[in-house]
Amino acid sequence: MKARLGIAPIAWWNDDLAELSDDVSLEECLRQASEAGFTGMETGRRFPMDMTELGPILARYGISVSGGWFSGLLLDGDIEVEKDRIAQQMEFFIAAQAPCIVYGETARSIQGVRTAPLATKPKLSEAEMASYGRNVSDFADWCAKQGMPISYHHHMAAAVETESELDLLMKHSSVPLLFDAGHMAFAGGDVLRVVENHHSRITHVHTKDIRRDVVDGLDRTTESFLDAVIKGAFTVPGDGSLDFEEIVKALAAKGYEGWFVVEAEQDPVENPPLEMARKGHKELLRVMDAAGYEVMR
Repeated sequence: MKARLGIAPIAWWNDDLAELSDDVSLEECLRQASEAGFTGMETGRRFPMDMTELGPILARYGISVSGGWFSGLLLDGDIEVEKDRIAQQMEFFIAAQAPCIVYGETARSIQGVRTAPLATKPKLSEAEMASYGRNVSDFADWCAKQGMPISYHHHMAAAVETESELDLLMKHSSVPLLFDAGHMAFAGGDVLRVVENHHSRITHVHTKDIRRDVVDGLDRTTESFLDAVIKGAFTVPGDGSLDFEEIVKALAAKGYEGWFVVEAEQDPVENPPLEMARKGHKELLRVMDAAGYEVMR
């Protein structure tokens, strides 16, 4: 069983809340990630989307591209328009030999709206989910044929947030799945049951942890997703409330091999990114060993 460990730059630069960003360069971000022990990083806003420019920088720190976010609009948009929107990122990811593009549905999502309470997230009927699932499946099939698969990210404050919503999407689609334990736990889902039910679809994993006391203390009728981030709802494995040894063992038992990416947006002043990266990497090494994974460099 082989695994690779990556991290997302959101610990250093928050794209939705600029005030929750550490003012460091791309090279310093990569240096810190490498120092912490990671060999992969998902792309972020300071990444040049050109491997002739980025490749030598990544090589300097022993880092490869372990994925990256695409803000999809298939829920309300046209599939041909979405193909055009993703084309440049797809070309870059193929050149970077990335494992996948992380597809996040942002149509109707309130994840980036500070004034929108969590309880006002978009909700779809089963008929709407079935129609959406067909569109996402067709898009995923097209992306795979171009040489770069997508992996669907269920996400707080989006149309596919809860375990039941994810179950419906999986029922009505064939899209590969990004499993994010932190988002699913925040949404009230059973993370181990999600692995059990959908392991055959999981192609990418985000190892986001939560602080249970912060999540349980939220007033979802008045507080937004971004309010939760500011309050410290998310953190790295080993610093929060989830049992990642149990989670990783469950994934290993189902034969998952591939990237485990730390993605934990929080205040970099209260939670220095290098310190958090080291803590997350140390915990992942521990649980990978317990689960029988060989961590690849």
